[in-house]
Amino acid sequence: MFTELNELRTKSQLGGGEARIAKQKAAGKLTARERIEALLDPNTFHEVDAFVEHRERNFGLDKKKFVGDSVVTGWGKVDGRLVYVFSQDFTVLGGSLGEVHAEKVVKIMDTALKNGAPLIGLNDSGGARIQEGVVSLGGYADIFLRNVLASGVIPQLSVIMGPCAGGAVYSPAMTDFIFMVRKTSYMFITGPEVVKSVTGEEVSARDLGGTLVHNSVSGVAHMAADTEFDALAQVRQMLAYLPSNNSEEPPLVDVGDDPLRADEALNTIIPDSANKPYDIKEVITRIIDRDTFMEVQELYAQNIVVGFARLDGKSVGIVANQPMVLAGVLDIDASEKAARFVRFCDAFNIPLLVFEDVPGFLPGVDQEHRGIIRKGAKLLYAFCEATVPKLTVVTRKAYGGAYCVMNSKHIRADVNVAWPSAEIAVMGPDGAADIIFRREIAAAADPVAKKAELVADYRAQVANPYTAARRGYVDDVIEPAQTRPYLIDALNMLANKRDQNPPKKHGNIPL
Repeated sequence: MFTELNELRTKSQLGGGEARIAKQKAAGKLTARERIEALLDPNTFHEVDAFVEHRERNFGLDKKKFVGDSVVTGWGKVDGRLVYVFSQDFTVLGGSLGEVHAEKVVKIMDTALKNGAPLIGLNDSGGARIQEGVVSLGGYADIFLRNVLASGVIPQLSVIMGPCAGGAVYSPAMTDFIFMVRKTSYMFITGPEVVKSVTGEEVSARDLGGTLVHNSVSGVAHMAADTEFDALAQVRQMLAYLPSNNSEEPPLVDVGDDPLRADEALNTIIPDSANKPYDIKEVITRIIDRDTFMEVQELYAQNIVVGFARLDGKSVGIVANQPMVLAGVLDIDASEKAARFVRFCDAFNIPLLVFEDVPGFLPGVDQEHRGIIRKGAKLLYAFCEATVPKLTVVTRKAYGGAYCVMNSKHIRADVNVAWPSAEIAVMGPDGAADIIFRREIAAAADPVAKKAELVADYRAQVANPYTAARRGYVDDVIEPAQTRPYLIDALNMLANKRDQNPPKKHGNIPL
């Protein structure tokens, strides 16, 4: 009675067969099923559509049928929580996407959306199945639509574990986070051969769209891993910070760190010279729960730092200017990187914690011509739109329009505090003195001494946290060592925050 069932299941689990599996492993890659095994809790995977076969009869495909086709789909658990997964099987027709491949993915996407659980895509595909023509393209479009419908409703994570080319790249691009594996994964719209034929440029697949390129140059990817196991471990790690859907709160995880812990080292972490850099990541790690910081897009736009962490067990999204890189200025790449992260956190009920030390927006012809006005406005829009609890700590500089953008009180931040080292003003004291006191400096017997005197006077009157505090633009000026307990108290106070934007179909973010 069960002979046929067992035979079909065995064929399905073999994918493209032993020879192709051996070739996959020789390339340093896991099989589609091994990836699912490594991702999910043991013995929790339930497969869907294991016996599906493609229906195409042209171009010899009627003689190349594989049980389950070129993708494995189903559901399982990560840390005991429900997730849905599809894993493309490169051993079956190069993992190419045809009609039934797309149907399997669409079914699991629809199920994930209906049941409010994260969707994880393990991508390893040569692209559209050319033999099936427009049907393959239609399959991609069916998937793209569901990526958009699920956006902001359930977390969508994409792991690139091999090639991802042509139209196939747009599905991962519309998901929330993209993970890549060094040496074996790459993404591009047009491959090296097409690039050479059209532009004459010779480039390798890795240099065109490899892991390092997309993690450090294009900003398309968010995480890089040395091995497939590492990438899947990163996925599990990230899911621990995220709710299953937009109507739930993120998981609470007590890591045993004292919420009242003070850190005296923070009192001396800001250099005496306003122009001397320091590492904002050290500030972050001293304040959050120990060993909970998961940085996102670490290699891209390093003048701003974003990532997930915990405060007294609660998940928070961190956005911080990095004085170690470009003095922490906001530029095009940093603005877009932070804006997308802010919008993700807001969509999934993750409070935002901002550490601000920003001298302004990066000046220059290149930035202006590439649209720093519009692209910088994305970050402003994202913070303005966000209704989750929002906290800001001004550690040092908060100058000009960047002060407004970095989650200021004026754009609905809930709690804004400053350290005594904060300088909140239209611009730095040096530049301000050159403009305000230009004539006095020029007429002085000793212009250098006169300027130094006027700069000190300006700093005392304006470029300090107390002027803003007198206005209520910061709620308090606090001792840096007490930042952790202060923020935990503020986060607890905001636990039941309710805020909303005016009713509308959607806003028109300056894309």
